[in-house]
Amino acid sequence: MATAEKVLAAARGELGVKESPAASNTVKYNTWYYNQEVSGPAYPWCMVFVQWCFAQAAASGLLPVRTASCGELMRAAQRAGLWVTGGYRPGDVVIYDFPGGASTDHCGIVEEARADGIIAIEGNTSDRGSQSNGGMVCRKTRLKSQIVGAVRPEYQTEVTNMDNTPALAHKEGVEWALENGILAGNAQGDLMLSQPLTRQQFCTMMYRFAKLLDRG
Repeated sequence: MATAEKVLAAARGELGVKESPAASNTVKYNTWYYNQEVSGPAYPWCMVFVQWCFAQAAASGLLPVRTASCGELMRAAQRAGLWVTGGYRPGDVVIYDFPGGASTDHCGIVEEARADGIIAIEGNTSDRGSQSNGGMVCRKTRLKSQIVGAVRPEYQTEVTNMDNTPALAHKEGVEWALENGILAGNAQGDLMLSQPLTRQQFCTMMYRFAKLLDRG
């Protein structure tokens, strides 16, 4: 089953891998992609790294084109209706525009979305030097202002055990909340009864309760 978590697991397993020698673009991902060892400035590998991770997760078919070009992947995703410019999610293939480079000069796989940007795993970047041709697989924090958009593959949803059975002491209250529309599950129908409640979820439930009082 091709899932975002499997793609991310493949990417996480490569953190710290470097091209050798430095500044050569000679790296195992390029050797895999081109079916031979290559080197030189014609072979940047940030997108090749993405393609490799998807292949390791048996998810290559979720990308709209096999390419080493960020721009080509973006255009293919736009044609296929797989392009988004906000609301980024884990597993999205995000494309960046850094100052002074091409308009689509780097990419990575989103690991975590934040209010001001994302955390992504990227190939051919660095801790301190070039961010778009740095020769290493790194976890990077990026701002929204650096992001052009992202490819959103149509992943399969992982099947999980539903947390829908309340403890006996809470059964009556849970059933009342469900009947009155105060408690609702996620898109898969999981009520997540044992999970912590965030502030925004609390606000939503209070809002639903207030609407219930208005109806009364």
